[in-house]
Amino acid sequence: MKRLKQVLSGLSILALTVVLAACNSKPAAYDPAKKLGPQINYTITGIDAGAGIMASTQKALSAYGLKAHNWQLQTSSTAAMTSTLDKAIKYHQPIVVTGWQPHWMFTKYPLKFLKDPKNVYGKAESIHTIARVGLKKDNPGAYKLLQNFNWTPAESSSVMLQVNNGVDPAKAAKTYIKQHPDQVKQWLAGVPDGHGKAVKMTYVAWDSEIASTNVVKQLLDTKGYETTIQPMEAQPMWASIATNAADASVSAWLPTTSGIYAKQYKGQFVDVRINLKGAKTGLAVPTYMKNINSIDDLMTK
Repeated sequence: MKRLKQVLSGLSILALTVVLAACNSKPAAYDPAKKLGPQINYTITGIDAGAGIMASTQKALSAYGLKAHNWQLQTSSTAAMTSTLDKAIKYHQPIVVTGWQPHWMFTKYPLKFLKDPKNVYGKAESIHTIARVGLKKDNPGAYKLLQNFNWTPAESSSVMLQVNNGVDPAKAAKTYIKQHPDQVKQWLAGVPDGHGKAVKMTYVAWDSEIASTNVVKQLLDTKGYETTIQPMEAQPMWASIATNAADASVSAWLPTTSGIYAKQYKGQFVDVRINLKGAKTGLAVPTYMKNINSIDDLMTK
């Protein structure tokens, strides 16, 4: 019996040692001396299957010869992608993600876009405000505010980062408005009181569009408009404007990401203005992957 107790005690200690070793182990860090592909299982971490950037990335896999060498695009969600990115950066691991700016991840993490010499992702885009035909006549006050509203990627990211940190989007928008009185004054210049007039806005539920839509809603509410906002996928969002089911949206990425919808609904919407310049999509990696600077590098390094 004593011998049995000693054996069991030894096994317990061994088991505990294995568990502790497992708890203390860390995923392998990025090794620039080794080929990148095998380190990440030839996988690019993506987002929702229907997103425009996913279609562009599939084209990139073919254009750069990656598909022929077993590279693949993993479909997930924005939340899953950023969670995977967070873990990779925590452990200094290699990772390639579908990226776009404005987005809070470029503020929170040390990231860089990979050069795209074949121009698969197109040049820098702009985010446009679009409205239904007739809104300017029916609701000139709301239309005026839509004409006034514009900001920078950095300003947009400041709201997005708050939301990512758990702040309610409406509260984050109110905080931004409170902290930027001069900018708000410009946005509201010439905008009359709404006196309860209804405004419906639709948007794609990306982080940048959550931020901009909530800021515009708060601005309209400040002037006495009754504003409702509704998230949708990209195609239904464009359809809602084209069919007058909604009044406006501040989430039209052009000319590339939403180009297919702008063409499909040509003549059925009004392009009010560019509300953000310098938007960009592409593949991104952490800056500590110093030898990976171009999509071509995914094959050769």
